[in-house]
Amino acid sequence: MPKKPLLEFNQYGIYCAAGDFYIDPWRPVKYALITHAHSDHAKFGHQNYLAHILSREILYYRLGNINLETMDYGFTKTINGVAVTFFPAGHIPGSAQIKLVYKGEVWVVSGDYKTEDDGLCAPFEPVKCHSFISECTFGMPVYKWAPQAEIFKGINEWWQQNQAEGKTSVLAGYSLGKAQRILQNLDLSIGKVYTHGVIQNSNDALIRNGIKLQPTTKITAETTKNEIKGNMIICPPSAVGTPWIKKMTPFSLGYCSGWMAIRGAKKRRAADRGFVLSDHADWDGLISSIKATECETVYLTHGSTASFSRYLQEIGYDAREAKTLYGNEEESEVENFNQ
Repeated sequence: MPKKPLLEFNQYGIYCAAGDFYIDPWRPVKYALITHAHSDHAKFGHQNYLAHILSREILYYRLGNINLETMDYGFTKTINGVAVTFFPAGHIPGSAQIKLVYKGEVWVVSGDYKTEDDGLCAPFEPVKCHSFISECTFGMPVYKWAPQAEIFKGINEWWQQNQAEGKTSVLAGYSLGKAQRILQNLDLSIGKVYTHGVIQNSNDALIRNGIKLQPTTKITAETTKNEIKGNMIICPPSAVGTPWIKKMTPFSLGYCSGWMAIRGAKKRRAADRGFVLSDHADWDGLISSIKATECETVYLTHGSTASFSRYLQEIGYDAREAKTLYGNEEESEVENFNQ
C-alpha cells in the first residue's frame, strides 16, 4: 500500500491527519493554521487559530474575537508530533510559509508569496522540502515584474503631474498589503496622503501590531475638495465607480495590480494609469522559488495551474494541480468592513 501523504486536500481545506489540523481551511474546522490574513485564506468560524504574530491585530479586526495563538518566524511548535515552523513569505505583513516535519517527511505550504523585498514585509525565504504547495497566480511567461523602485518612480511622477494640472491623484490597491506598500514608497514631499476608511482601518490594525507606516489622513464626510486637491488618495478597488470617489473630482485614477501587465486591463477598470505592481511572485519568481526548495513534488493551488503544471512537468517536477477555494484578491475586492 502506498504511503499516505502528510497533507491532503479535502472539502474543508489542506488537512494534516497526523497533526489533526488544517492550513488555510475554507470551511469551519477545529484547528486552523493561517498563512496570512487575506480573506480567501483566513476565514471566520474556526474554533482555534494559529498565525504569525504580525497577523494578530488584522485578524482580530477582520474576524472579531477569535481564539487566536500567534508565533514568530523560526519558532517551532509541535502539534501531535508534527513540527510546525513559520518562515517569511514576503506577501504582506505577517504572511508565512508553513513548514511541517513528521517522521522525516518535510512539506512547505507557501500560501501566497512574492520574491522581491518590498521594504515592508520580512523578505521571502526559500525553505528546503520534499513537497511544496505553491500558488501560481501569475504562472505564465508574460508576467515579469519590473523592480519596484522603477514602478514607484513612475507613480510619484504621475502624482506630481496631476498636482501641476490641479487634479487629485486616486490610487486603487488592495487594502491589506498593497495599500501599505504603496504608502511606504510615496514621496511625501509632494503632498499629503489621504485614505479610504477601509484602508485606514487596515493601517490602524497594523500600527497596533507595531508596524511603522507613513502618516495618513482618513477621508470623512467632513473632508472637503479643497483639502484633498492635489494630494494622493489610496482606496480599495471596490471604491472605484462609487459615489464616494466622485467627490474627488477633478481627479486622475491609477490602478496598482499585476493584471495591469495585460492589454486592456486598465481600460476595463476605467483607470487613467495602470501600474504593474503585484504582491505575488511573477513567472521567474515562481520558478526560482520552486527550484530553491529542492522539492520533488509541487502542488499548485490557484492561478494558472494547468499550464504551469505542464511546464514544471516538462522540466522534471512531479507537478500536480490541487483544487482549492482560494481566490485572487488582486482581481476583485469585496469588503464589508467599517468605512
